[in-house]
Amino acid sequence: MAEIVFCKAVAPADPNERPCTIIGKPDSLKKVPFDAVSPFLAPRCTEETWKAAIGTLSHSSNSACSLWLNKASVGGVASEASRHNTPSRAHSLTKLVQSEKKNGKEVAIIVVCERSEVLALGCAVSKAYPIYSRKTSGSTAKAEKRTVSVGFITVGTGGTPLSDEEVQCLNDACEGIRLVQVIVDAPTNEMHTDGFLDEIRKVGEKLGIKPFIIQGGDLDAKGFGGIYGVGKAAVHEPALAVLSHTPSGATENICWVGKGIVYDTGGLSIKGKTAMPGMKRDCGGAAGILGGFYVAVKQGFSQNLHAVFCLAENAVGPNATRPDDIHTLYSGKTVEINNTDAEGRLVLGDGVAYARKDLKADCVLDMATLTGAQGISVGRYHAGCLSNCDDCQRAAFEAGRTSGDLNFPLPYCPELHFSEFNSAVADMKNSVADRSNAQSSCAGLFIGAHLGFEYPGKWIHLDMASPVYSGERATGFGVALLITLFGKYSANPLLTSSAAPLPALKIQ
Repeated sequence: MAEIVFCKAVAPADPNERPCTIIGKPDSLKKVPFDAVSPFLAPRCTEETWKAAIGTLSHSSNSACSLWLNKASVGGVASEASRHNTPSRAHSLTKLVQSEKKNGKEVAIIVVCERSEVLALGCAVSKAYPIYSRKTSGSTAKAEKRTVSVGFITVGTGGTPLSDEEVQCLNDACEGIRLVQVIVDAPTNEMHTDGFLDEIRKVGEKLGIKPFIIQGGDLDAKGFGGIYGVGKAAVHEPALAVLSHTPSGATENICWVGKGIVYDTGGLSIKGKTAMPGMKRDCGGAAGILGGFYVAVKQGFSQNLHAVFCLAENAVGPNATRPDDIHTLYSGKTVEINNTDAEGRLVLGDGVAYARKDLKADCVLDMATLTGAQGISVGRYHAGCLSNCDDCQRAAFEAGRTSGDLNFPLPYCPELHFSEFNSAVADMKNSVADRSNAQSSCAGLFIGAHLGFEYPGKWIHLDMASPVYSGERATGFGVALLITLFGKYSANPLLTSSAAPLPALKIQ
């Protein structure tokens, strides 16, 4: 297991003793004087070798060149970026770090970049070293520990060294991202609802916040028909958990709501044998909210911030919800179940209604691995973003480009799409009539219906079913996006300088 430590200044070392990788876009690397990198390469690499190696790097794709044996190398991050990509090319950097990993108990990574790219690329490095493993031998065995020291050389406009505050922010963001990866990668025999609640309690303890938890039959008694209905057949009971940060002087109530389906069999509308593996990742939205909340509060969030976790296992059993059952959600609206595999929207319907009714939220953001259609709509790298506020949707898009956690707008048009949920016997069904009609937008609108289409506050829905993982590993998606989107409320200069142009949120 690798411990990642972001440093204000990485100590000089012979690469024979501490292997080193220097990474950046080729044009950025060319701006760095050899004196700035020689402390990490001497006495094994000369200035002539350094310049020759940079000259071999490609602008159009990731590339790398050895500087000395397998102990020191320079990596070139693909430079070209379209308008819907992140200019930092954060995804490419993560892949390059993974491909250029060095052996040794101590290794160094030096990132060369523009000042504006530090947050995105720091998060990208963090994503390259997932923690969770139950291997008993080999390079990813949990017992094998090493330290990865990460430093930055900034070039171009504003190319100043990082402050202690900014380095601490990177270390906190790294901790948040790797927490998300652990939760999403862990199997449900470990990360069941009670296991997830333990992670919430641990974060609360670190922040000095005691979580508020409603679990099991109490959910049913208090009207949380969505969460209870989805999770009532599982051994580990469903739960609603809330972490609340309420600093003095706060005037706005912001609420982040996460879908925490710790496993999704599909319920009685059961998934097939090839569709079910990987459904441990269906808690990725709640995991991202937990990691983002941890970082935001650690960095001095100035307003009231509530994190609501809607936790359940969509299991099969005698008590499982049946198609045709009708549940009453916390909003008071009734839902006819026509697909038990459309369960995430049910738990989130309760979560957003709770945010409005009990937490008096001015702004509600929900994040979820909601639909397989999301990947078809906007791809493997972008989340789908739905909002009742055009300025919020634009801010989320810009926050994605800045942070590396990309997202792209979905159409918000309830007058055209919500009729997909028409029911003859309830206020709505939980799954669409026509699966070819803006399916990801419709799923988001179901959640919005329980917040209320007349809700006067700002609502942002993020469907990140595809970007929550890459290959067989969690990406830690969501942390960088949240702390950038709401960066204007932070006390940390790295976040305020990266903040998205979020509009005023207070309900007038």
